[in-house]
Amino acid sequence: MWFVFALLSSVFAALTSILAKVGINGVNSNLATAIRTIVVVVMAWAMVFITNSQGGIGSISKKSWVFLILSGLATGASWLCYYRALQIGEASKVVPVDKLSVVITLVLAAIFLNEKFTPKTIAGTVLIAAGTLLMVI
Repeated sequence: MWFVFALLSSVFAALTSILAKVGINGVNSNLATAIRTIVVVVMAWAMVFITNSQGGIGSISKKSWVFLILSGLATGASWLCYYRALQIGEASKVVPVDKLSVVITLVLAAIFLNEKFTPKTIAGTVLIAAGTLLMVI
């Protein structure tokens, strides 16, 4: 089931890029990011209430709060940079560079989460990085 959600995530991320590129025309990239963020916040909280998950807030540990906040800050920084890059660059070049996050995530997962690199993982990582370079050069 995780694969279905991951695939849907990639479809929505692709739509995000195209819709953002059209919508950001003539709009300050920081303002556009703030508008997008409001929509995401409303949608996320709506899902919390729809799924009746709001009761779990009190049981979140301090460690989880710290890492969720740090993740939120990283997301915000990513979105601000992404929208600025999308505003001044071509979507067909910005998006592949943004997706280098896959390579960076794999490396960080190996370093900080002790996830193992297999020969397939190494080959895939190299191919993603090489493919990105080919697309933007």
